[in-house]
Amino acid sequence: MTDANDAQLKVYLYLVRMMGANLETSVTDIADRFNYTEKDVLRALKYWKSKEILDLDMDENGTLTGVHLKNLCQLEKMGPTVESTHIPQALVIPQTIVSSLGKQTVFEEKVIPEKPSYSADQVRAFKASHEHSENGIDIFALAEVYRNKPLSQADINTIIYICEELGFNDDMFDQLLQYCTERNKSDFRYIEKVAIGWKENGIDTPEKAANAPGKYDRKVYEIMRQLGKTGNTPTKTEVSYINRWVGEYGFKDDIILEACDRTVLATDNNRFKYADKILKNWKEKNVSSVSDIENLDKERERNKSNKQNTKPSYVAGENSTNMFNRFTQRNDIDFDELEKRIVKN
Repeated sequence: MTDANDAQLKVYLYLVRMMGANLETSVTDIADRFNYTEKDVLRALKYWKSKEILDLDMDENGTLTGVHLKNLCQLEKMGPTVESTHIPQALVIPQTIVSSLGKQTVFEEKVIPEKPSYSADQVRAFKASHEHSENGIDIFALAEVYRNKPLSQADINTIIYICEELGFNDDMFDQLLQYCTERNKSDFRYIEKVAIGWKENGIDTPEKAANAPGKYDRKVYEIMRQLGKTGNTPTKTEVSYINRWVGEYGFKDDIILEACDRTVLATDNNRFKYADKILKNWKEKNVSSVSDIENLDKERERNKSNKQNTKPSYVAGENSTNMFNRFTQRNDIDFDELEKRIVKN
């Protein structure tokens, strides 16, 4: 293993860490965590397979469907034939769900095409195709307007790559420029990175792009920071939680951040899941403002106080060892009358 590079070591150690904590992960999550491409992660997995440190499950199409880590202690004693330990969650990108004896996830790796270099003839052909398109939008002029400066040859190559190889139509490219401009990002290396991220996550319409905060969104980083994730690149799972809070639950920033504050005070583990439980409960209680949360807190305190007041009193003497003295004693008994009744009987 002395010839393993930095990426290969990080991928393996991250797998061990996630499995030791019984946490889910995927190729996409690992790539996001370390700012690698999914190809880098898959290449690292294949490297460790060649070293007989882990096994990879492939379907009939050669697509990765699962990963098995081997026990290194047993491996050293017994050799490479030792049976591997199965990972509960397959470390690949889920696409569809099918059923056999139970639910089984089928996976398909999303391949992002490499960026070619375009000749002058190809650039002219691309411009001509857009001049005669249905929209007739000059996307080069559009990009110059958004960026407020002329395009370089590298910028032109990136535009063609996004439109031709990644499949962005004019409306999607317009939405992409708006998205980046709103975040004060006009560098085409950043724009290309966002475009690839949208492609990987299936964001293929302007509506999807507008409604889903991405992992480069300032709001995402603010929530990450509030949950104590400062310096970490958000994973696909973490972004999906934030999308749920903003989209499905419809909460504003102040409510989400309030849930984050309470989460940090309550736990150090699985904070996104904990915050999601808080926000789901608030959604069910029709919370729409911080004042609604304060009212729920007051109501909970009142209920708690009422329960304490209705509990029976158990008062024992300071030095009492008699279990019967542990209850409140009755002072309303007429012992003379009781004695007469006993004598009569």
